[in-house]
Amino acid sequence: MVVLLGSTGYVGKTYARHLLEQGVDFVSPSRAQTDYTCPSTLRQYLERVSPSFLINAAGYTGKPNVDACEVHKTECLNGNACFPGDLRSVCESMDLPWGHVSSGCIYTGRRADGDGFREEDPPNFSFRQNNCSWYSGTKALGEEILEGASQCYVWRLRIPFDHRNSPRNYLTKLMSYERLLDAENSISHLDDFVSATWQTWEKQTPFGIYNITNPGHVTTRKVAQWIQESGVCDKNFQFFDSEEQFLSEAAQTPRSNCVMDSSKLQEAGIQMTPIEQAVKNALANWES
Repeated sequence: MVVLLGSTGYVGKTYARHLLEQGVDFVSPSRAQTDYTCPSTLRQYLERVSPSFLINAAGYTGKPNVDACEVHKTECLNGNACFPGDLRSVCESMDLPWGHVSSGCIYTGRRADGDGFREEDPPNFSFRQNNCSWYSGTKALGEEILEGASQCYVWRLRIPFDHRNSPRNYLTKLMSYERLLDAENSISHLDDFVSATWQTWEKQTPFGIYNITNPGHVTTRKVAQWIQESGVCDKNFQFFDSEEQFLSEAAQTPRSNCVMDSSKLQEAGIQMTPIEQAVKNALANWES
């Protein structure tokens, strides 16, 4: 039995679909009926269902984007930092293995050597550097709170996308914005991400942090080109002249743009689709 938290969200729905397809017995408590953000309530629930594993896909991202987190700071802090800490306490007290959906948005740029950020690299886009969005700061705090957690996977998601038109989908966002910021990023195909995270548990890979991104990296311009070539959208994409112009005219807070290294996942025997193929496959199977 698996417990899935956050099953109504963009990421959580994909987990629910994947577990159903795999024939995995799971339950997804709703906060309306079981307030799992309350540690005592969560513990009582877990004692009743007696799971072998827990997946936390709950968190606060802000709608329509991370700018909303600058307004709802308390909710964001509670969802991304305080709640994972409570989960850790409950799961460790019950000797329950679990996995937590984190984020690669705790980084900006590349490593000093030009490579992508690795799991052991400390965040460089956080409250400690005073250079980040509120969202990224809370996600970095969440990882600090989970440092050294026993029987815990920390799965870093990075700019999710798939073939389903959704306001949370990176591809949908690119097609809906008036102008785009050209940036270099690692990104995660959502179905690939969920499958890879589940495999870490199935294969019993060592607990710890994993960058779950498709191999390679992309620029916004390149993805916009692929969208046009696919015929999904014939929009004439417009771009900001600089990040400074983007921040002054279209955003309330800095964005994380970074390249991540996912070789640890590959070394564990878990393969994800190369990034160009993953994006083009999503566009070829686009559901509007």
